[in-house]
Amino acid sequence: MDSVTQEKLLILMREGRSRAESTDWFRVALGLVYLAGLMTKETIDFKAVDREFNRFIYHTLGKGHTITSVLQFMSGARVMPTVESERFLDAFKRHCPGVPLVSVPFLLELNLGVAKNISGLEPEGPLVDWIARRKLEPGEEPEGPTAQAHSGARADGI
Repeated sequence: MDSVTQEKLLILMREGRSRAESTDWFRVALGLVYLAGLMTKETIDFKAVDREFNRFIYHTLGKGHTITSVLQFMSGARVMPTVESERFLDAFKRHCPGVPLVSVPFLLELNLGVAKNISGLEPEGPLVDWIARRKLEPGEEPEGPTAQAHSGARADGI
């Protein structure tokens, strides 16, 4: 991760309205940048990449935070206020143009797939529902007993 990307992530973080929101925004933005960086045909030295990300995370958030904890955060329900935040999405779009908003559901689903492979548990919950809503074609609505769970604000175009 280059210094320009690091600076952009720190600027995005400062747009949060509270310490908790800023930390969550940083985690999600950094995790999305990390996951997007994995989308390459090049061989990845995960130890080197993770070490670089972990160093940046440590200097930004302090002890106890790692790329692993960031990705774990991004696979749970606590990520929902961030991914549903228009302010976050706008800030992410402005500060991290290398990761298009349309790729966010795919990257989050990729992260859930890795979590499933590690835990053996099928992903479920509000993030899975959010990703499913983003996969629907514009104007298409879910049917059946889960339709009520899928009703709510949509962020078309993500």
